[in-house]
Amino acid sequence: MTNNLFIGLPNLITIPFCSSKTNHFPTHIKRHQPSSSGIVPFSSPISSSIRCSFSLPDMDTVSSQGLYPLHHCKTIHLVRHAQGIHNVAGELDHSAYLSPELFDAHLTPLGWQQVDNLRKHVHSSGLSKRIELVVVSPLLRTMQTAVAVFGGQGYMDGIDVAPLMVENVGKSSRPAISSLNSPPFVAVELCREHLGVHWCDKRRSITDYQQLFPAIDFSLIESDDDILWKPDVREANEEVAARGLKFLNWLWTRKEKEIAVVTHSGFLIHTLGAFGNDCHPTMKSEICRPFKNCELRSVVTVDKSMIGSTDTFDHHGNIPCGPDVPSDNGNEEIPDAFSK
Repeated sequence: MTNNLFIGLPNLITIPFCSSKTNHFPTHIKRHQPSSSGIVPFSSPISSSIRCSFSLPDMDTVSSQGLYPLHHCKTIHLVRHAQGIHNVAGELDHSAYLSPELFDAHLTPLGWQQVDNLRKHVHSSGLSKRIELVVVSPLLRTMQTAVAVFGGQGYMDGIDVAPLMVENVGKSSRPAISSLNSPPFVAVELCREHLGVHWCDKRRSITDYQQLFPAIDFSLIESDDDILWKPDVREANEEVAARGLKFLNWLWTRKEKEIAVVTHSGFLIHTLGAFGNDCHPTMKSEICRPFKNCELRSVVTVDKSMIGSTDTFDHHGNIPCGPDVPSDNGNEEIPDAFSK
């Protein structure tokens, strides 16, 4: 099951976008308030140069509607990583998160089954053909999830292309994964889990990761070692939310219009908690409910502040140029805009 939303950022507005089949799913949340936000679920995908959202009970109310040029919209497919060993240990004993044995936790066998099921879903739904970029948190469990869901088929020796993942990463007994016929993958620190204290959220060196995931682009990560994680200071929820908004703004610097983001429960909870406060409570809860392991939800972000690309498929019309007076102008003098 897939559910798609529109969300709103301080400068962006995001709209959840409901298709009949597009979200893998789970209900609590934190609030970091953006200055202008809006969210409206859609019952089906819209094919148009403009996205229009409305609330049926209030169709005559302008405040319940939104209409935005398509070239100021992006579709973001949000994915929480599959089950990791830390999820199992932490459910039995929350203090297990403090154990160095969970350093950079890898997926469990059940987690790999979840990955395989999500991969089947994105291929059967046609989603895999639409995604132009995969953004991933640089931790083992998220990268394992990302490449196995959105990557190519099994890697074969003799192919002159770097694999997305070498074999047996994280004691998985999984074969290598090819980068052929897959979108580009880029690792970004902004979408990491809560930083500090919990060893499962500490990353390895980028040098180590490059050996395990050769085709992932790590060039946006400035430090080889993990200088963001502190053993005695846990990042506050408000700091995670602020980092999440910064990440969503960063997405608008990218030219791609349909992007998958593979990240973490805490990051998603506190980032999405900023949105939906101006919507019906059921829509707010739809945006903000916690993600299950390997759940996929799709949202549409709207760039209201013009930070993003202005590429458009719009056609300006009146080519060749000729008389173009609107019929409701009657005998009024033709404005300059219509005479040019």
